[in-house]
Amino acid sequence: MSSVNRNPVETGASPRLAVVSKTASGKPNGSKTVNANDSSEEKGSRSRSLATAVSLHLEGKAEEALRELRRAVERGENKPAIFSAMGHILYELQRYQEGVEAYSHLIELEPHHRSGYFKLAVCLEKLGRWDEAAGNFRKALQIAPGNSEAQLGLGICLLHLENSEQALEAFDQHLSHQPEQPEVLFGKAVALQQGGRLDEAADLYRKLLEKNPRSEESLANMVALEIARKDYDAVRDYSEKLLSLRPHSQAALAGLATSAFAAADYEAAAKFCAKLVDLVPDSFENWFNLGVAHQKTGNYQDATQAYSRATELRPESAQAHLNLGVTFQETGALDRARTAYEKALTLDGTLPAVLWNLALVLEQQGNYEQAEKLYAQIPDKDPEWDDAQFRMGYLRLQRGDYKGSIDAFEGCLKKRKDWPEARLNAGIAYWKMDDSKSARKAFEDVLTLRPESVDALRGLAALSLAQQDYNQAFSLHKKLLDLGERSAELFYNAGLISQKKGEMQEAARYYEQALSQQPQFAEALLNLGHVRKSLGQEEEARNCWRKAVEAKPELAETYFEPAGQ
Repeated sequence: MSSVNRNPVETGASPRLAVVSKTASGKPNGSKTVNANDSSEEKGSRSRSLATAVSLHLEGKAEEALRELRRAVERGENKPAIFSAMGHILYELQRYQEGVEAYSHLIELEPHHRSGYFKLAVCLEKLGRWDEAAGNFRKALQIAPGNSEAQLGLGICLLHLENSEQALEAFDQHLSHQPEQPEVLFGKAVALQQGGRLDEAADLYRKLLEKNPRSEESLANMVALEIARKDYDAVRDYSEKLLSLRPHSQAALAGLATSAFAAADYEAAAKFCAKLVDLVPDSFENWFNLGVAHQKTGNYQDATQAYSRATELRPESAQAHLNLGVTFQETGALDRARTAYEKALTLDGTLPAVLWNLALVLEQQGNYEQAEKLYAQIPDKDPEWDDAQFRMGYLRLQRGDYKGSIDAFEGCLKKRKDWPEARLNAGIAYWKMDDSKSARKAFEDVLTLRPESVDALRGLAALSLAQQDYNQAFSLHKKLLDLGERSAELFYNAGLISQKKGEMQEAARYYEQALSQQPQFAEALLNLGHVRKSLGQEEEARNCWRKAVEAKPELAETYFEPAGQ
């Protein structure tokens, strides 16, 4: 029986959503609080520290301004205005962690500071500490409910936390005051997209693109959105627009690769995946997808190289090792294929494709017992893997476990009653067990499903011949000949049946046709000799027997026996 490789493949991750990001919103500015109980001298000193810092800052000497403020703190000037100014400068210097520390001191000193929580949240946002930033934006909104920038910042953090529902509420709250702000509309579109409301999100992105057709973020997100909607023509259209703006856009190239895969244009997919590999050489997905594209085009050498690199980047990927094994198997490198499959099996012993392909390799290497064990491990509930039970039955049939093979084939038939190959092989097993009645029924059932099944006709013809039902046997052999079958064995059996029916001229004709296919067919020569003798052709008979004994000396033992004994 022939068999094929099974290897699920994937096309990798879709382009990631571009999430709206804050720019200079929340940019800290200086503030000053004076304690009424301070002495005039202390107030003057503190005022001079801040004044000096402001002057230095205005001159572009941010580091010197920062040092002046730190000296003030060291002198005991532990006031909110100092930490607010420090936070402002640290933010400008993009030293966000230090900014977090400064603003944390600020709100410790003044828990209800009008902008402290907002500024702290902005620095946390810059550090990607989304949950902490969201908490501080909420506190900022408690102090100043009308702070639209805090509302926007909260929405952005919630997007990063993948809390699309609450993010949508934040953006809608902002839009109730400023309904046409592009940045907020974009954030709302992302929230809708994250929440699976793709049609509404697409409407917003199109509205934004009407106003700004060069918005790379909107185009990138439309690529991802159309991939989710499986509208691959639209994926290609938005990807091409994005690529025209940014020739090396990963989102655009990934979109074009996805569109090519969907159209089964694997040459194009390989081209785009190769560009992605050049752009991001350490991306597992890019190498894996390049391997898939090459594999689909039959370019197993390049596919092997791509999958090998993918397994280096992500050694724990069972799928990558599986696909690598397939490329080795397709090129006949069975030992390397086996190694790859065994590695995949150690990573995930439940993958049916790994069990299946490793079993196929073991079969090819002659390790039938181990192959059978692997087939037995494949779950029998998934219709995609019914072939595993069939292969198990076939291997049992090959090694003479006829009852076990019948059990396997009958199991196949419980799942698919119209499975001719399972019925045929069950029939062979029944015949081997001398259960001619069950064998005959199996062969006849196959012919009901496939009236011109050569294998079933052969089986039924051989069974009829063994049961000496010569009329049916001859009829079946004649049908095989009419179907174009021309093997020496078929002509020999037709000759033998004709001989037993006493039709010597027909028998001679069939034996001669058998010999035209296989000139050294000793049994055909022997029987043709008997037929020639019965027809009174003594010299021709002796010539046939001479050739028969030359071809197969042991036939001399039956030379003096009657024909057909």
